Amino acid sequence: MTESETRPAIPAGSLSTRILGEVRPFARSTLATAALAVVWAVWASGPSWATPAVVVLAVAGAALGVIDARTHRLPNAIVYPTTAVVPVLLALAAVAGAVTGGPSWEALWRATLGFAAHAGFYLLMWLVFKGGVGLGDVKLAGVLGAVTAWWGWDAFLVAAVAPYVVGGVVAVALLLFRLAGRKSYIPFGPFMLLGVVVALTWERLAS
Repeated sequence: MTESETRPAIPAGSLSTRILGEVRPFARSTLATAALAVVWAVWASGPSWATPAVVVLAVAGAALGVIDARTHRLPNAIVYPTTAVVPVLLALAAVAGAVTGGPSWEALWRATLGFAAHAGFYLLMWLVFKGGVGLGDVKLAGVLGAVTAWWGWDAFLVAAVAPYVVGGVVAVALLLFRLAGRKSYIPFGPFMLLGVVVALTWERLAS
């Protein structure tokens, strides 16, 4: 969830070196998850002008979900580039949409508001409920809000609520089967990412 003091040593160097250092310990599971995520992203996004943004988020999300589930960390080396690249791809999608008659400036404006609203909500949660969410979750929230809001406020709300519903069910199940205790720490990043999957899948099936 956060950049922990106990994090494994990651070699200094270029961004690509840092990303590879984060992914390498979990390469097999990350590659398998990323392959499925790309197929899903192309299907869920139409495909459309926004498909590149969703594919980038899907690949990064696959890596982040695996790493967070294993280490309780959302590495900056992956979160920051994703947060920078995806909005640019959405802006390009808006330009292309304006030319071809697809979703354009309204969708981009909605994505901008979604970014700010989702990031602001998680920042508030982090400030008020220390330990409830990690700072890594706060950093990731914005780009997730942008992508889901691009498809509409219904998708945004589904993606915002689903992590708490699914996470709550999983937490109760772990307690009932004694796989976790009341003080056990369950990473929230995978549930945030799953919320996006639920929201965009719902939108695709409803369209």
